[in-house]
Amino acid sequence: MALLNRRHLLGLGIGAVAATQLPLPAFSEGEVEAHGISAFGDLKYPPNFPHFDYVNIAAPKGGVFSTVPSTRAFNQSFLTFNSLNAYVLKGDGAQGMGLTFDSLMARAGDEPDAMYGLVAKSVRISPDGLNYRFTLRKEARFHDGSPLTARDVAFSLNTLKTQGHPIITQQIREMVKAEALDDATVLVTFAPNRARDVPLFVAGLPIFSAAYYAKHPFNESTLEPPLGSGPYRVGRFEVGRYIELERVKDWWAADLPVNRGAYNFDTVRYDYYRDRDVAFEGFTGRSYLYREEFTARIWNTRYDFPAIKDGRVKRELLPDETPSGAQGWFLNTRRDKFKDPRVREAIGNAFDFEWTNSSIMYGAYKRTVSPFQNSDLMATGLPSPEELALLEPFRGKVPDEVFGQPYVPPVSDGSGQDRAMLRRASQLLQQAGCVMKDGKRLTAQGEPFRIEFLFDEPAFQAHHMPFIKNLATLGIEATPRIVDPVQHRARRDDFDFDVTIERFSFSTVPGDALRSFFSSQSASTKGSNNLAGIADPVIDALTDQLIAADTRTKLVVAARALDRVIRSGRYWVPQWYAPSHRVAYWDVFGHPDKLPRYGGVGVPELWWSTAPSSSHAPAK
Repeated sequence: MALLNRRHLLGLGIGAVAATQLPLPAFSEGEVEAHGISAFGDLKYPPNFPHFDYVNIAAPKGGVFSTVPSTRAFNQSFLTFNSLNAYVLKGDGAQGMGLTFDSLMARAGDEPDAMYGLVAKSVRISPDGLNYRFTLRKEARFHDGSPLTARDVAFSLNTLKTQGHPIITQQIREMVKAEALDDATVLVTFAPNRARDVPLFVAGLPIFSAAYYAKHPFNESTLEPPLGSGPYRVGRFEVGRYIELERVKDWWAADLPVNRGAYNFDTVRYDYYRDRDVAFEGFTGRSYLYREEFTARIWNTRYDFPAIKDGRVKRELLPDETPSGAQGWFLNTRRDKFKDPRVREAIGNAFDFEWTNSSIMYGAYKRTVSPFQNSDLMATGLPSPEELALLEPFRGKVPDEVFGQPYVPPVSDGSGQDRAMLRRASQLLQQAGCVMKDGKRLTAQGEPFRIEFLFDEPAFQAHHMPFIKNLATLGIEATPRIVDPVQHRARRDDFDFDVTIERFSFSTVPGDALRSFFSSQSASTKGSNNLAGIADPVIDALTDQLIAADTRTKLVVAARALDRVIRSGRYWVPQWYAPSHRVAYWDVFGHPDKLPRYGGVGVPELWWSTAPSSSHAPAK
């Protein structure tokens, strides 16, 4: 375990002294003090707004919210946890740790990217957009009562830049430094031509206690609850089974406009199951109280248990108006057998979505075709003149199809073994030098063509088997490989797989986060989201243009041009998406009548308990 040595500790001490002695620079000409920030400067809420429109400010405090993990970030897993550090590469981070830390600003759920003051009461931005001077609230406190100062903010941002999870370090590489000018002022400096969303990402990062981490290594997995400042603190937990977060009753920020009506539960609990069917049985037995259902088969066939029939459990379809993103099988192009896009397209032709959707998923899904699915950023039809202007410099470096209709996976006849699609797949493999010999397909390198599908949830096995059967028809030997969550995370981070499943989505104003998924640099960065290993100078250049767009119109044009090139590469076999959230919950909760468009289902932040105190807890 790497510990901070005496030299590091002295450095922290010197930094603290220096911070108190730095003169506070005068405001620069052209700076304007603002209560919030957004990518293009648009803010819905005025200064001194009382609360977000979508919250219930009369929501009662109390009760228990319990669920199973349904989202993950950085080093988190859906199926287990072994660390309370969710911001580094090591370990499997516990769910909910973000609730234990405050940040400079908080997002508004009814705006695509706006953020308003939390720890920072205001910010001054230089005319060139490279210096953000945040003024902190003097009342900000950590859970032990110690003040949260600019020194803690600067320590947190600089530490995450050098020691954070690779996804974090990549997204803030254009943050040059953070400096504490005095206890209440932190200056964050960005590199020229920085992406528009980097300041937003920085403003939403957790703030750690510099004093706490002077005695604890930051970049290690740990089961010691960290010192936080957020609405919750770590309570009871059992590694790999559950974690409870307890509401901080005297939270310093509870009455700020960005927090009124939110964080209402006394306890937020996440339960972990290794198997989806077992997890469902846990819900029917009231072992936990809220469930978002991701399996169409279960939603359509198993929500008929007594508590549903007598009204003790409610079901709702909540609209999902956000970009649904990309879910699919990602082909690891770092491996020679997947380097030819004709091979990748052939593999995609072996998947019969229409049969899978009707036979396994009750027709509940739509086909995903784009990483910007379900948004105006997705390319459709022929390129517009504005798109062509971005694409023309790359003619000859990208497939000709980029200048025509964007690639869409073929629609099958629904038989499960569409002969036309398989015939086309065989032709593509032959063209790529993958010939048949003795009934077996060989790679272009002359080796037997074998594919291992890596995943960590048995629920996906049914979707793989018809796909694998069709690959066998093409002479490709494909096998499913189910591993435990810890091994899956390690192999994913090391890119040690042939094909694996992932789902990702972007905001309606995507920016620097795109690089973690599509850039040449991220292709070789351990733990990045670039599972396919995309390393294309054209994609790098178009990503840069998208990030540099200074208007919404330019952003949309650049995203559509980028979409065309990504789709032409056949880097993944697209799966499916649902146009709404399927949620079920024991009838002990209330939620706002209209949930914010960009805030998902709003759990657990915006919901509240409606049950008597004796009915709050799940059954044990």
